[in-house]
Amino acid sequence: MSVAQTVLKDTFGYDAFRGQQQAVIDSVIAGADALVIMPTGGGKSLCYQIPSLVREGCGVVISPLIALMQDQVDALKELGIRAGFLNSTQAAADSYAIENALVTGELDLLYIAPERLSQPRTVNLLQQARISLFAIDEAHCVSQWGHDFRADYLRLHHLAEAFPSVPRMALTATADARTQQEIIERLCIQQAKAFVAGFDRPNICYQIELKQQPKQQLLRFIKERHSEDSGIVYCLSRKKTEDIAAWLTAQGFTALPYHAGMPYETRALHQQRFLREEKVIIVATIAFGMGIDKPDVRFVAHLDLPKSIEAYYQETGRAGRDAEPANAWMVYGLEDVIKLREMMGSAVGGTEEKNEFKRVEHQKLESMLGLCEITSCRRHALLHYFGDESPAQCGNCDMCKNPAETWDGTEASQKAISCAYRTDQRFGVNHLIDVLSGANTEKIKQFAHQKLSVYGIGKELNKVQWRSVYRQLIARNFLQVDFANFNRILLTENCRPILKGEASIELRKDVVQKTALRKSSANTKAILDQHKTDLWELLRECRLDLAQAKGVPPYVVFHDSVLMQMVEELPSSIAHFSRLSGVGQKKCDQYASAFIAVIQEYADKKKNSIMTSGELSPTVDETYRLISSGETPEAIATQRQLALSTIYTHISQLIRFSKVELSDVVKLTQSELHQIEGVFVECGLMDEMAKLKPAYDGLAEAYSYSVLRCVHADFVRRL
Repeated sequence: MSVAQTVLKDTFGYDAFRGQQQAVIDSVIAGADALVIMPTGGGKSLCYQIPSLVREGCGVVISPLIALMQDQVDALKELGIRAGFLNSTQAAADSYAIENALVTGELDLLYIAPERLSQPRTVNLLQQARISLFAIDEAHCVSQWGHDFRADYLRLHHLAEAFPSVPRMALTATADARTQQEIIERLCIQQAKAFVAGFDRPNICYQIELKQQPKQQLLRFIKERHSEDSGIVYCLSRKKTEDIAAWLTAQGFTALPYHAGMPYETRALHQQRFLREEKVIIVATIAFGMGIDKPDVRFVAHLDLPKSIEAYYQETGRAGRDAEPANAWMVYGLEDVIKLREMMGSAVGGTEEKNEFKRVEHQKLESMLGLCEITSCRRHALLHYFGDESPAQCGNCDMCKNPAETWDGTEASQKAISCAYRTDQRFGVNHLIDVLSGANTEKIKQFAHQKLSVYGIGKELNKVQWRSVYRQLIARNFLQVDFANFNRILLTENCRPILKGEASIELRKDVVQKTALRKSSANTKAILDQHKTDLWELLRECRLDLAQAKGVPPYVVFHDSVLMQMVEELPSSIAHFSRLSGVGQKKCDQYASAFIAVIQEYADKKKNSIMTSGELSPTVDETYRLISSGETPEAIATQRQLALSTIYTHISQLIRFSKVELSDVVKLTQSELHQIEGVFVECGLMDEMAKLKPAYDGLAEAYSYSVLRCVHADFVRRL
């Protein structure tokens, strides 16, 4: 077994590398530069973390995600990795401590913002230390044509001059061929080996609906498929994020707005709540999401059209990082096309560079519109855009599950184009539809449009259908909108063959009320049968307890996939627990006893147990011995080097078997006890197998699961 494989198993708890991970890692360990394109959730971070641990010195990770650095570092420390960060949010004393650790060789990984590397002091600091590699994360930010351009990334080419012998890696999930070349040139990594792992996210189901009543459509989508899940809703404007968040809250969801115009403290709080709590929906502008490492985001919804396929791919990619089923849902309509094109403005009238930028922007929008209007597999079209080959049908998008109907729209298109032409290209869509429909409006009378040959020739279609025709013609660039002149509709050169009858056109039939897709099992709980759901909930409660005690998000303790393995395998020993995928040595030492105790307690409670119930396990018996000798739970946790929540899980078992009195270990007033027990009664938590989440929520999270577990054990014992 290689050194890299040993680190993979002992530190990260995985038996084997995925995809091109090993090839990347071996290349960088050997000292080569690398360009790494991997989809979100594909394991990019391991590609620089493991070489940083294997090579001599400290790996420097350059990331624009200042607000997330603390969580990233906390997660690494949980694995036993010596990690730190330097950014503008730190106190001077904390920065000094990290700088000292770097210079004295006491750091494995250092996270740093790109703007800090433009400071000579920072470069001098790094030159005093032994640097094992530079990992430039979110490398697509260097692209001036991209949706996430950061000017500070342009200065990172200086690393080649200042640290000529240190390997440099550029990593991103989102880069087409043009962006990849730009990354190589601007970061001066011409000798880098490129590792392109593909762009497919097979666990994500893509769905795009016609925008009709967007708020109600969003509500239906969440209620039907994600009522118990965390998700992200993207909106184009700051005001809309606040309006939608307030509206979802009124519908009974925990929804928080996030945009760049909010105070930093509020943004940070909302981000932390999203990361650390369950069933939180964040409603955000594109200011939110890059680098978010929350693995159990089950859906990403768009209420407005993204500006490019790159933006759409990256934003939807924040769902399902744990490889479990997830949904990418969007509503789209004519107003999106008009709004985005208006925001982009004209492609002419500036410098040559600005004009080229505008042209690229418009090309990217055209590709995005094409994805929305397509009648074949969306995943195939999405991957084709990035140069990835894939089957013609994926089976996991709306077009594959509910194929769109098309119709010969040639005659209707000729009428729509002719109407714009006959009215001198001076009017918007609504007026043109009135003319085609033969409406009797004041505006038609004012301009005598009732006398035109096109007046009333479109009565075979209703106004909604004509709006669909115009939307598709604009999306395909047969017509365009003149934003500077009241959104009047203009003809393009592309429409000439259709108007002259030299070409035909197929249009899609819009479904007024989309038939729901087959209900997706886009949450981990749905994958479990009812027999195992109770244990799943208990393990989640245990994880939340441990996470709160550590001050980290629950997924930093263990991902849902690890909890699922516990449910399936029911590990009853440390040795068995250590073999679970995703359980490294340090996490096994820290947490195995707590989860094994929960599994043991569950098995003991359950009639016809799935495990043999009987005497207390040796670890619970040891806690009993120490409690009996007068030790406090805190002292026992310290002495045994176990989490406090683990000790309280042991104690709840001892209380249930009448070996320990509740009052000896949990100090609550009679009033508090009555309040807690009253909530147990209100929530119907009257048996040993009851899930305590309703009580935890009902008591406004005032008491930890550890305390509630002990009180509940005593409560049920006395029934």
